[in-house]
Amino acid sequence: MMSGHSKWSSIKHKKAAVDAKRGKVFTKIIKEITVASRMGGGDPGANPRLRTAILNAKSVNMPNDNIDRAIKKGTGELPGTTYEEISYEGYGTGGVAVMVDVMTDNKNRTVAEIRSIFTKAGGSLVENGCVAWMFDKAGIINVAKDAMDEDELMEIVLDAGAEDMILEDDVYEIKTPPEALHAVSSAIEARNVKLENAEITMTPQNTVSLGEEDAKKMLKLMNTLDDHDDVQKVYANFDIPDDILEKLGG
Repeated sequence: MMSGHSKWSSIKHKKAAVDAKRGKVFTKIIKEITVASRMGGGDPGANPRLRTAILNAKSVNMPNDNIDRAIKKGTGELPGTTYEEISYEGYGTGGVAVMVDVMTDNKNRTVAEIRSIFTKAGGSLVENGCVAWMFDKAGIINVAKDAMDEDELMEIVLDAGAEDMILEDDVYEIKTPPEALHAVSSAIEARNVKLENAEITMTPQNTVSLGEEDAKKMLKLMNTLDDHDDVQKVYANFDIPDDILEKLGG
């Protein structure tokens, strides 16, 4: 079992397929490409953050035209919105630590809306730094179980610099140091294997196991945050026993 693995990552993976159909995933990735281009230039070869965003865009079959337009908006070749990146920290039910990454063109509106989501779910926003120390930055890559033999994939990713690989709900989850994400992704793609997802994320050092009531509230909080237009990513350090997750339809 991967250290600090959170159930949210596998739940989120299923949810992403639904979100992709609604176009919500496209919107978030386009924002990320735009900001990455603005900050580090429009050449993915010289901009690791942009390279990762494009990788993610391709994993959800985003057309190249959309990717190119987002890059040009970031570099100023096309007019576009300027987004500010902010991270919020808070607690959900059961003492679960939550981190929320947002991109917004209106900071005051966004913080009010995020605070309201936490409050309605029985949680609260806290000062930055209160929960960030409970998470480590890591690269996470997802590959469908039937895409490649497990031993073969394990050998490829470890040789390329990955730290760990587990099977979670018919998907291999590969963990890498942040700086090795591109090398490991490239090694998998070189074998003509499609990536389901590749991103820099925050993984919890430890997880809080939740009972049914708290799990229900926590999943509602995470889903509401994730569905907010300004929210790019949500991280939390909870785990839900499989029998409870099954009951909740997860």
